[in-house]
Amino acid sequence: MITSLSDRSQYNSLSDAVYLNQASLGLMGQPAVYAMHTYLDDIGRHGNINLTDAEEVALFTPLRENAATLMNCSPKQLAIMSSAGEMLSQLPYLFNPPAGGKFISISTDFPAITRPWTAYAETHDMELQFIDDKPDIDLTDALIEAIDTHTSVVAVSYVQFSTGTRCDIHRLREATRRVGARLVVDVTQAAGAIPIDAQGWDADVVVCSGYKWLGGHGGVGLAVVASEFLLQTPPAPGWMGAKDPFDMQATRLPLADDARRFTQSTMSYISMSGLTVAIGDLLDMGISAIEAHAQSLAKLLDEELNGTGYMPFRFIDDKAACAHIITLSNPRSDIEISLKNLREANIVCGSRNGRIRVSIAHFNDESDIRAFVKKLQQG
Repeated sequence: MITSLSDRSQYNSLSDAVYLNQASLGLMGQPAVYAMHTYLDDIGRHGNINLTDAEEVALFTPLRENAATLMNCSPKQLAIMSSAGEMLSQLPYLFNPPAGGKFISISTDFPAITRPWTAYAETHDMELQFIDDKPDIDLTDALIEAIDTHTSVVAVSYVQFSTGTRCDIHRLREATRRVGARLVVDVTQAAGAIPIDAQGWDADVVVCSGYKWLGGHGGVGLAVVASEFLLQTPPAPGWMGAKDPFDMQATRLPLADDARRFTQSTMSYISMSGLTVAIGDLLDMGISAIEAHAQSLAKLLDEELNGTGYMPFRFIDDKAACAHIITLSNPRSDIEISLKNLREANIVCGSRNGRIRVSIAHFNDESDIRAFVKKLQQG
């Protein structure tokens, strides 16, 4: 029997539901929820009665330290923002690529990664090239084959949200470095589920939303910024990006000398409180142990699906497959009807690009997988 890695009693929703949808809106554990309530009750609702200016600035420190450990980077490189998109939307102007350059991404990647560049290309001389994620090709190979001397930027998700395909970031970095191209990596569908090596990757920017696999709530994003950009002025600087935010000199731009310069303004401190605790819990469990747990359940899922007609986008033994995101198709079944039947049985998963998406988290166990497959076979 494969038991859960974490304490299921800390997730109230699991008392009456099978939750296989962490890749969408992730469940939050009770410790994180308690931290959020504590902040609201003890500090947030009281304005500045229980929070000085200095204490407000200090709220960022515990999250920055936990997130830097999770991402394997220096805290000086870790920017805390209101969303991953806040950083992604600035990158065309932060990078300022030369005219005639080429931007490469994946045709089914998350739109927050690609749309800033699509908009940028409307008013700048830049070619856009999108690579298709197909089950019979190595996506990393296809991306590398597209990189040439005209390539300025490659921007991809480490794990694709609609297929679970994992890119080889080390190989992409080698390929982009050879032609002097920038590399952007979104780890929103990876951080908290599999190890992240921002230091080893040496990408220009690594971004992550503060919910889903991290177990937090919306309103916080993280970005690991390469050292060279810690000396540049952000395209959208805010008041909180100053070395001393409460030294409010309107005629000057006294930016912090590290990634704090990318923090724009007052944020959801309630969400920050929860995310700090949630990441701490993940680190205590061990990211490698979380990945191994998902692999055990993914193998069971693969065995249980044998003969059902449901096929994964990538088989579990594919080197580009991820165990924590598995998408399924069946030419003989209506996916939306299957999802409806699952939901009526309180089995929650997602649908992306015409496939059922199964997310396997640390709180899932063998009974979840068996209940999912049993209901899938019934309808």
